[in-house]
Parts: sequence; structure tokens; C-alpha cells
Amino acid sequence: MCWAGKVALAIVLLLGSLAIAGALYQQIETWRDARRSPEPGRLVNAGGLRLQITCTGTGRPTVVLDSGLGDLLPEWEGVQAGVAHFVRVCSYDRAGYGDSDAGPMPRTSAQIATELHTALQGSGEQPPYILVGHSFGGYNVRVFAGKYPSEVAGIVLVDSPQEDQYKMLPAAWQKFSAALLQRYRKQADTAPFFIGLGIARLMLRSQGGVGRYDYLILQSKYLKARASELENIQSSAEEARSAGGIADKPLIVLTSGKTLGATFISGLNEQGAAQFERTWVQDLQPRLVRLSTRGKQIVLPDADHNIPAERPEAIIAAVREICAAVAAH
Repeated sequence: MCWAGKVALAIVLLLGSLAIAGALYQQIETWRDARRSPEPGRLVNAGGLRLQITCTGTGRPTVVLDSGLGDLLPEWEGVQAGVAHFVRVCSYDRAGYGDSDAGPMPRTSAQIATELHTALQGSGEQPPYILVGHSFGGYNVRVFAGKYPSEVAGIVLVDSPQEDQYKMLPAAWQKFSAALLQRYRKQADTAPFFIGLGIARLMLRSQGGVGRYDYLILQSKYLKARASELENIQSSAEEARSAGGIADKPLIVLTSGKTLGATFISGLNEQGAAQFERTWVQDLQPRLVRLSTRGKQIVLPDADHNIPAERPEAIIAAVREICAAVAAH
């Protein structure tokens, strides 16, 4: 064998060894993280797949929390702890998220709502439900209410999108959304390499370490589910539109009062940010209020889009108010 062939063979063997070492590193560290910080709850049948769900507290109706795009059930820790003081409350991971199994594609609100309904049945939780949807989760709970209206007693929408926003928000927001989708697709496509071989974990460590639940997002199934949810979000929007309103059932719409555009969207000037805030707070969110004849909007001037983390007490108070309205009605 000539020297060039020997060098090529040595490189192949080295790369193979590094790949094996990286894969072992990823598996071992994931196992250690899961032992140190296990995700709360248990896996329940959701019709051909299993979803991770955790329920605490007692009393009826049962509150069901649905997360924003990319968020895991631990995001609800503060809210769930507070709500559990006065009523039963459940949070869960959608298919592909956290400890939940991967689910069928595409990931739309109709598919998600069906899986959630089956999971609630499988876990032994009984209706009626008060549904709480943050951000993208707002589409999911609206579709759930449309599919199973007799099982839903009220809804809280937490800075949730409204289906007309795709034609009403500034052009910079459209560009931001397109760029975000492109990034999510790329991460999903390269996940077997970057995550499977431990590269993503090493990169996180170099940037300050792996957080308590970061091991749950260092999974190919998570990145694929998240990308599919965003890629099909306008389909979910139309499914929510088709679900219709909730008649006279109590509804509270919690709205971020901070300028989301100035915080998250690059390329949005001062005028565009003001337009974004005006359209979001004064037009799109009130459209959600009109889904019920008993709808109510509460604007939180000191909170941005991540209300579950920044203002959990506001969500807890809204749930308590809905519970009281259901009991009185």
C-alpha cells in the first residue's frame, strides 16, 4: 500500500474513532443528565405513541397547560405549582418533545389536539377541562375545544397568535419568521450529526454549560417536531379558525404589553416596532377575545412574550378567575 493510501486509511480510522467516541459521549452524558434531572411525570398512551404528562393538585375542573413552540413541560413549573393549590392541573410534552415519543408528521394543531385528548383519557384525567395555551399552544387548545366542545369549560390564551397575523404584521416580522424556519429546518436536518455525535453538547458546554433540562432538547426528534410545527403553523392557524368560537364559555386573553418586535425581531425600526405593538395589542388579541361572549383581555405592560416565566402569577390568577366563573355558571 502506498503512503497516500496509508494516510487515507489512517484518517478514516481516526474519524471513525472520533465518531464512536462522540456517540458514546452523547449517550452517557444524556443518561447522566436524565438521572440528575428527570423530567417530572410519566408516559401515557396517546394512540400509537406515548406522551409525557404530569398532573398535580385536586379538584375540578382539570386545568391543562399547552406550551409555546419549542417549550417543554418544565416551562410550566411555576404556574403548575401555583394552580395546584386550588385545582387539578396537568402539563405535558407534545410528541417529539422531552420524554414523549416522536409523532406522525406533519405536526399540526389538529394532530396535536387529538393526541392530547387520547393522552388525557389514557392518564385517567376526567373532563371538563380548562385549557391554557401559551403562544403556539393557543392554536392547539382552540382546536381541542372545537373537536371536543362538551369537554371544555373555559380557556386562557397566553399571548397566543391569531390567524390573521400573517397578513397584518410588519414585513420585518415575516422575514424574521422565514429566517427562523430556515434555521429550525437546518438544525433538524443536521441533528443526527451534531447531536448524535455529541458535537452540540460540546458546543453548549463551551458556551457556559448544559442547563438542567437541555439534554431534552439535544434530541433529533425534538428538533424535527419543532421544525414541523413552525413549518405548518399557518395550517394550524386555519385549523384554529375552523374550530370557531366557544360560545358563552369564559375566556381570558393575557397579552404581552412590551414591544415584542423591538425585543426579538432584527431589522424592525422604531416605527415598525410601534406598528407591531399596536396591531398585536389593539387588534389581533381583541379578535381572540371575541371567540367568546364572555371574553376578556388583560394586558401585562411589564411582560414580554414569555409570560409563563416572567409573570406566572398572572396566569394563576386568570385560571382562578375562570374556575370561579365556571363554578358560578
